[in-house]
Amino acid sequence: MRSDLSKQQVPIMSALSAEPSGQFSIGGDLAVRRLGFGAMRITGDGIWGEPADPAEAKRTLRRVPELGIDFIDTADSYGPEVSERLIKEVLHPYKDLVIATKGGLTRPGPSQWIPNGRPEYLRQQVTSSLKRLGVARIDLWQLHRIDAAVPQSEQFEVVAAMQKEGLIRHAGLSQVSVAEIKAAQKVFKVATVQNLYNLADRSSEDVLDYCEAQGIGFIPWFPLAAGSLAKPGSVLDGISKRHGASPGQIALAWLLARSPVMLPIPGTGKVKHLEENVVGAGIKLSDADFKELSALSRKAANENV
Repeated sequence: MRSDLSKQQVPIMSALSAEPSGQFSIGGDLAVRRLGFGAMRITGDGIWGEPADPAEAKRTLRRVPELGIDFIDTADSYGPEVSERLIKEVLHPYKDLVIATKGGLTRPGPSQWIPNGRPEYLRQQVTSSLKRLGVARIDLWQLHRIDAAVPQSEQFEVVAAMQKEGLIRHAGLSQVSVAEIKAAQKVFKVATVQNLYNLADRSSEDVLDYCEAQGIGFIPWFPLAAGSLAKPGSVLDGISKRHGASPGQIALAWLLARSPVMLPIPGTGKVKHLEENVVGAGIKLSDADFKELSALSRKAANENV
């Protein structure tokens, strides 16, 4: 157990790697390390336009594979287009890297996201992502949101069609319910689900349990959030100090311990933050730590109902 950060910092950093996070096979045949990288934050404020520090964003991307991370999650709407373009510029050709992307949202301006699930639009976005990423087939393409204005069946059917055509290898969903996953499974094999989930927000607990039972990869977005759980003197604060780690690193370690299908993708545009996140992958919580944190987050959730 880590009791002093200064004593642990040198050996951890000298062998910094995502390898301790373990592996998961997306779709049963695409093995990746469970700690991935979310490429949303390599864009500008409001996930709009170019990054404020392009050189640092590119350094961050170059550092990703050096740290043993082989799974990168992006979307055509990040920028829009900026994240995919930078990934290609810095990392193409993708040696031992899985680049996952998403489509189904339009971007009228900073911090604005509007679903568009029209089949012709989804097909157009897949074609555009293929060109921007410089690949003949997208390893994992995810429907960013199910558009309530378009019949679900039409959205699912075009995904299945693009799989059959060889444009995408595996397909997933984002921010969905168990019922929506089951509906999609009638049309195509759902390889991953990407929902909001973290130590402070476990509203997708039933979705995670369903994914684990089905062997579906669960990609939690906003994974490091701890909110008020990290206040001084809290259980999380105490466990963080015992491990010589930050609350975010402990929150990441808890996610990895929570389920074997968990694929956290903490994002950043800074090398320092990326390396700090990778440290979290090497933290092994005791059973007591895990139970304490789980009970704390359940209590917080009940209080917020």
